[in-house]
Amino acid sequence: MKLNTRKTAVAAYVGAALLCSPMIATAQEADTGNEKEAKRDVELILVTGSFVRRSENFESPSPLAVVDSVAIDSIGAKNIADITQTLTINSGAENNPDAFTQNATAGTSNINLRGLGVASTLVMLNSRRQVVNSQQTNEGLNFVDTSSLVPMIAIDRVEIIKDGASALYGSDAVAGVVNFITKRNYEGAKITADYQDGAHGDNSEYVLQGLWGASSDNGNVMAAVSYTSRDPLFLSDRRLSRPQDDSSNLGNPGSYFGVPGIPPGVPVIDPTGCAEFGGNANIAATVPYPGFGSLDLGTCQYDFGPGYSYVPEESRLNIFVKSDYELSDSLMWATEFGMARNRAERGGAPSFPNLRGPVVPATHPDNPFGTAVQFLGRAEGNGFDADPANTESETFRFNTSLKGELDNGFWEISYTNAKNEFLFSVEDVLNTEFNLALSGFGGANCDPSSPSSVPGQGSCEYFNPFATSFTTSPNSQYVIDSFSADQVIDSESKLQVLEGFASFDVFEMGGGFAGLAVGMQYREEELSQDYDQLSNQDSFSFVIGNPDFSGELDVWAAFAEMALPVNDQLDIQLALRYENYGGSIGDTVDPKVAFNYRFSDDLSLRGSISTSFRAPSIFMRNGGATSLQQLTDSVVQGNAFAAVRTVGNEDLTPEESTAYNFGVSFEPFKDLSIELDYWNFEFEDLIIQESAQALLDLNPTDTSRIVRAGDPLTGPVLQVNNTFVNASSLETNGIDFVTSYKIESELGTFVPNLSATYVLGYDLDDPQAGQIDGVGRRNFTNIGVSSPELRANLGLTWRKEAYSANLFVRYTSSYDDDQNCADGTIISQGCGNAGLKEIESHVTFDAQFNVDLSALIDTQTSYLLTVGGINLTDENPPQVFTNSGFDSKVHDPRGRQIYARLAVEF
Repeated sequence: MKLNTRKTAVAAYVGAALLCSPMIATAQEADTGNEKEAKRDVELILVTGSFVRRSENFESPSPLAVVDSVAIDSIGAKNIADITQTLTINSGAENNPDAFTQNATAGTSNINLRGLGVASTLVMLNSRRQVVNSQQTNEGLNFVDTSSLVPMIAIDRVEIIKDGASALYGSDAVAGVVNFITKRNYEGAKITADYQDGAHGDNSEYVLQGLWGASSDNGNVMAAVSYTSRDPLFLSDRRLSRPQDDSSNLGNPGSYFGVPGIPPGVPVIDPTGCAEFGGNANIAATVPYPGFGSLDLGTCQYDFGPGYSYVPEESRLNIFVKSDYELSDSLMWATEFGMARNRAERGGAPSFPNLRGPVVPATHPDNPFGTAVQFLGRAEGNGFDADPANTESETFRFNTSLKGELDNGFWEISYTNAKNEFLFSVEDVLNTEFNLALSGFGGANCDPSSPSSVPGQGSCEYFNPFATSFTTSPNSQYVIDSFSADQVIDSESKLQVLEGFASFDVFEMGGGFAGLAVGMQYREEELSQDYDQLSNQDSFSFVIGNPDFSGELDVWAAFAEMALPVNDQLDIQLALRYENYGGSIGDTVDPKVAFNYRFSDDLSLRGSISTSFRAPSIFMRNGGATSLQQLTDSVVQGNAFAAVRTVGNEDLTPEESTAYNFGVSFEPFKDLSIELDYWNFEFEDLIIQESAQALLDLNPTDTSRIVRAGDPLTGPVLQVNNTFVNASSLETNGIDFVTSYKIESELGTFVPNLSATYVLGYDLDDPQAGQIDGVGRRNFTNIGVSSPELRANLGLTWRKEAYSANLFVRYTSSYDDDQNCADGTIISQGCGNAGLKEIESHVTFDAQFNVDLSALIDTQTSYLLTVGGINLTDENPPQVFTNSGFDSKVHDPRGRQIYARLAVEF
C-alpha cells in the first residue's frame, strides 16, 4: 500500500521554509493489500485547528504551518524565542528585553502573530492552555511566557494556525494559535550540551538538557529537563545609541528651578559643576548673574545608557514530565506536570530621576544660591554604580485527561491547573526621606521629630545634591542608604480549565463520513499584584507606587464543529463557539466557515472567515502600574525619559474582529511545493493602552495628564497619566509566501527554500493620534507596533550520508521612524521637507554544519556534533535614535553568535 502523504509533505515543507530548515518528508511504502485493510492502517490524528480526527493525508482548510524538531535544531535554537523570532508571521514580539520595552518582564519571551498584540495569540502545550505571566508588559498585556513553557528537547513539533481561531478555542485565539506538541511514546535517553559565545562583551550562554522515556505494554512515561545560563550584554559593551539617545534632563549634577531673577519654570544648570563631572551641559542661554558672573540656563543631562543591558543575566530551569496509561482497550489516561524557574537581572541607572520636585532649603550648607530652590535631577548619577532590576518567575502546570474510544468516534475530558508567581524588584529613592535628607535630617538613626535632633549634626546628615558632592562635600553612604529602598511587586496569576468534548461520525458523504464535535469548557482566571507597603503609600520618587489589586474572570463556553467531506475534492469546516463572561462584559457567539477544494492532486484552494470577541483582561479593568518610557516633548524640543502611570478602566467593552484567509497550495512537479495565502484582520472597539506619546503630542499642556517639573506648562515632562480605552479600529492584511524544492544529486540532497510575509496594510484609528497608515512605520507615536513591509527567510540545506549543512539569509525591509526626522532631529512640529528618518533594511547570514559521529565510528549510540553561527558578518541592527539605539521589537542587538552542540542519544 502506498499512503497518500501529500499533506504531510506540504506541511513539512511549509514549516521548513518558515524557518529555512532541512525538513524533508517522503512518501511511505507498505505491503499491498485490499483497500479496506489499508484504510484501517492509516492512523487518525487530531490537527491543531480541529476537534475532529482526520487521516494524516488531510489538508486543513485553515493555513497550517508545521515545524518539527529537526527544523528547530537547524537554526541553532536555544529557546523558544529563537524559534518564533525567525518566523516572518511574528511581528512585534518582546524577545529582546531591555528596560525601555520590557520594564519589568526581563527573562520572558512571547509571540505576536501579525503584530496584533502579545495577548492575541493563543499559546498551547499539547493542545492545552497555559497560564499567562502575572507581570504585564509596558502596554499592560499579560501573555504566555514561552520561556517557561517546556524544555526544548521535549518538543516534537510546533503547529501554527495563522488565521483567526476564536470559534474553536476562545477569544484569546483572535490572531491564531501556536501549539507546542511534545514527543510521543519516546523510548531511550538523550543528552544535549550547547555553548554559545557572542562577539561583544561577555555575552555567552550554555544550555544543558536531558530527555528520558520508557514504555510498557500499557503506557509510556517521559521526563525532560533543561538548564540555561546566560551572561549579560551591556550597552557599554556595544554602544548602538548616541549619548543623547540615552540622556535624561534629570542628572547628577543637576539643574534647579526658582533661582531669583530667573523666569519661573526656567532651569539653571548647577553652577558648581556639570561637564567636568561627566554631565552634558544642554545650554539654552547664558545670562549674567551677581555672585556667579553668569549662569547657564538649561539642563545638565545624564547619559544613563552604559549601565543598562541589551541582554539580562539569566538562569532558567525547566522540568516537564508526561505519562500515558491505557486503562483498557478503549480508555486512556494521560497526565502532565511542568515547572519552570527563571531568574533575570538587567542593568539600570544608579538611581531614577526624582519626579517629585524636591526642594533644597536656603539653610542647606552647600546651597550656592542662598535661597530655596527646586532640584531637577536624581540622587545618584555620574560616578555611581548602576542599580539592577531583578525578576524571579515560578511557573507550575498540571494537566490530567481521560480519553475514550467510541464505535464511531472518541471523547475526552481534561483538567488543567496552572499558576505563575512573579517577583519584580528595583531600587528607587523614597520621597519623604530624600526631602528630610535635603533638610539635614538624613540617616537611619536620625529622628527628625525629636527636639534634640539638629540638622546636619550627630546622626542627622545633609544630602548634598550639588556638584560639590564630587569634591569638597561628599555624601556618605549612610545618608544615601537612608532614602533608598526596593520597590517589590509580588504578582500571581492562576488558571483552571475543565473541558470536555466528544467527536464522532454522523453520516456519510461523497468524500467520507461527516464528523461532528461538541464540547464545553469552564475556565477560571485570577490575577493579583501585591505591592510593598511603601509602594502602597506612593512613597517612591520615580516609580511612585500603586495600590494592591486582585481580580478574577469566570468563563463558560460551549462549542461545536462540523467536518463535511462533501466529495473527494471539497472539504468544508463549520465551527461555532458561545462564551459567557458574565457581568458587564457579557457573552458572544462566534462562527467560522472554512473550505478546502482540491482541483487535482497538485493544486488546492482554501479559504476561511471567522469572527472573534476579546474581553478586557483583569489587569486592563482592575490593575495599575508605572512603566519607564522615552518620549519626545515638543514643549522643550527634546526627548524625555519619563514615567508612564497607567490605571485600569472598568468601563471597557470587548473588542470584536473579523478575519478571513484565502490560500493556494501548488505542487507543479515532484518535490516542489508552493504555498500562497492572503490574510486580513479587522478590529472594532480595539482595547489598547493609550499611547503616552500620542497623549503628549495631542495636548502637551494638559496638566491632568502631563506632569512637568517647574512650570506645569513649560517645564520638562516627568510623568504621563494614561489608561485603557476602546480605540476605533485596526485593519491589517498581507500575503504569506512559502516554497521549498528538494533536489537529489550525486553530491547529496539540496533543499532551497523561501518564506516571506508582505504586509499590505496596517491601518489604525488611534483615539489620540487619529487615522494612521502604519505599514512601513515604527509606529512609535501611536498604538501600533513596528511594521516593516517585508520579512523574508531564504535558506539552502544540504545533506549527504553523515553530513549536513544549512545556510540562511534573513531579510527585513526598511521602514520609517516616526520619532525622528531624516535630518536627525526629533519630531516636534513635523519634519517639513526632510520627512521621517528611514530605519534601514537589514540582512543577516546564519550557517550550520552537522556531523553524525555515530555513522563514522559505527556505534549504536547516536552522537551528533553541530557547529554554527548566527549573524556571521556581525551586522549592527539598523540605528534608531531612541533608547538603546535600535528597535528591540524587530532586531537583535547581540551581533555575531558562534555556537556548538553535542547531542548524545542512547
